[in-house]
Amino acid sequence: MRMISRLIVRGNLVRVQHAVGAVRWQSSRKQAPVLTAAPVRALIDEQISIKGRFLPPHSPVTVCARMHCEDGDLWEAFAHYNTNASGAVNLTSDHSLGGSYLGCEPMGLFWGLQPAPGGRQGLRLRKKNVETPYQVHISLMEGHVSPSDGKSSELAVVTTERWYMAPGVRRTEIRQNGVVGTLFLPPGPGPFPGVLDMWGMGGGLPEYRSSLLASKGYASLTLSYIEHKDLPGPPDQLNVGDSYFRSAYQLLQDLDEVDADRIGLIGLSYGVYVSLRIATQCGVKPSCVICINGPFASTIPYPEDGFSKHNDSTEKYYVCNDQGYVQFKDAMLPTHLALEHRVKLENLACPLMVIVAEDDGMAASSKYADMMEEILKSAGKSQLFTRLSYPDAGHLIEPPYSPHARESFYRVKPQKLMIVFGGHPASHAAAQEDSWRKMLDFLETNLRR
Repeated sequence: MRMISRLIVRGNLVRVQHAVGAVRWQSSRKQAPVLTAAPVRALIDEQISIKGRFLPPHSPVTVCARMHCEDGDLWEAFAHYNTNASGAVNLTSDHSLGGSYLGCEPMGLFWGLQPAPGGRQGLRLRKKNVETPYQVHISLMEGHVSPSDGKSSELAVVTTERWYMAPGVRRTEIRQNGVVGTLFLPPGPGPFPGVLDMWGMGGGLPEYRSSLLASKGYASLTLSYIEHKDLPGPPDQLNVGDSYFRSAYQLLQDLDEVDADRIGLIGLSYGVYVSLRIATQCGVKPSCVICINGPFASTIPYPEDGFSKHNDSTEKYYVCNDQGYVQFKDAMLPTHLALEHRVKLENLACPLMVIVAEDDGMAASSKYADMMEEILKSAGKSQLFTRLSYPDAGHLIEPPYSPHARESFYRVKPQKLMIVFGGHPASHAAAQEDSWRKMLDFLETNLRR
């Protein structure tokens, strides 16, 4: 009996020792590093929270974002951080010590994206198909490294989706009464407040701002007026005039899904001139106008109706920097504008928001704003004018977290032309974030209340 008891005790002791050993082994295992992004799927103007955990305390790490644009080019941004005492890093509150940006920039990995080393230069990131997202691959690496060196492996990864178009938004191509555009409608029956959205002389039919506006509840028609195959005449000439823009406005106004009495205009660059002309000389009554870095008079002959030969007399004022990149700003000074094509701004009858980048390399935006303000003051309409000015921001103030392009190819044919848009990355990013929020507030005040 004693022998049996000893065997039982010894067996139990062995089992206990094995169990304790297993506990010790499990407690000594290291949790693999984890990288999270929340939300993983979001609209392009929404912030996401990026965190790394289960890392060595007080250790250097690199967080990197990479994505391929629709043309196949690789874009990347990265930043250096040090983990805290708990072995964690939080991009919402921690400061980058180096890389694509410095300081606390929760969305720096997105607005800091640039063509990867060795890739094509002079690129500008513009979404072509808004019905698909950007897929951004975010990785966590050991040490303060440059991802392009390929000397560090990924400790953890997560992929985020960045959308311009919310679920339920409807997209319709418009080719009606000569109007060339794309209409975006929010989910539901409406009627919705409307926005007529116009870009600059780069032409084509950019859709991403309009699709994002529809995601915010506005029926938005993005309108092409130059450099599009479905427009009349030579593509590099402005061949449409007041009747074209009036037709586009009325087309939007006549839609059952649109509140005909609540329509705003948004214009960037030359689209500013077009927007102001529609608001003051086309016989329509918009509820508000937003102008982003553009003139109130034309540098080229404006066709009242029909074709107009593109004869830009300002080319002699172009300035090239040491790299041979062209800066249009001096050519666009108010003294060089065709005053016979100046907008009759004194006729304005709705609120106007003017957004100014003070390092605009394309246009004399600050001087335009000064003159607009003075004209409205002289007309007794100062109450209609709102100005937002951003030091060190460049010409292309777009939706938040869009990568900054200080220089970019403007055209390839008949000859390559690289232009200077201006701006500095962090300041430009701050301008995009602040102006977008205030633009939405402005639209909300004037189109919904």
